[in-house]
Amino acid sequence: MVDPPTAERMSLKDRKCVVTGGTRGIGFSISKAFMEAGAEVAVVATKPPTEEVTKSLSELGRWHAIIGDLGDIKSTEAIGDEALEVLGKVDVLVNNAGVALVDELETLSVEAWDKTMAVNVRAPFMLAQKFSRGMIERRAGKIVNVTSVVGSRGVHLHAAYGASKAALDHLTKNMTVEWGKYNIQTNSVAPTIVMTDMGKKAWGDPERGDPMLARIPAGRFGEPFEVADAVLFLASDAANFISGQILCVDGGYTTI
Repeated sequence: MVDPPTAERMSLKDRKCVVTGGTRGIGFSISKAFMEAGAEVAVVATKPPTEEVTKSLSELGRWHAIIGDLGDIKSTEAIGDEALEVLGKVDVLVNNAGVALVDELETLSVEAWDKTMAVNVRAPFMLAQKFSRGMIERRAGKIVNVTSVVGSRGVHLHAAYGASKAALDHLTKNMTVEWGKYNIQTNSVAPTIVMTDMGKKAWGDPERGDPMLARIPAGRFGEPFEVADAVLFLASDAANFISGQILCVDGGYTTI
């Protein structure tokens, strides 16, 4: 067997992809990386993309905006239906969208808990289940769940968020066990703090950020494109024999 060229293995040419939360932060970087690799992307967001996002993505190729609420069951079903309608099929699903409703455990509301689980766990399950049917029929597919190192580490104020990401990591493994025989590879990418606008707002204050930074051997927080690169790799043919794994993009945080 002759090894295909590396660039060819990393290509997403003609692949039909869905990226949830794909107009901001890490998701926007993933959307751009996929399009640069040749994919047609359906970008899921709660609000219409800004003019800047629209211009940036339109310069890269073919894409579609799907607006909906992943915290709502009917809206999530409609998002899945629309993605299949505009793309025709889904080769790659990236469950990136998530909410982080932080609070002390003793005052965390049931409503905040339920919303976190709805967006961070139920929606990825629903979309993966819907798109898996076509993947099973074609005997090919990729699912990448963007989780967090918080899914394996206790972090103050992040009880609901951490529990949801741990659940999604476990779902990654179950998808692999049940769908691996159909040539569907499912993996998680678990970042540490990433310097998106949200990350800068939450961790930019040295009083809060420095103690966390001290626990990262690399001595810095991550950048969105570094997470996008990991997702692109796992979505490509270069990762055809990798499944059920949690790839930590964390500067070594989880080694300590």
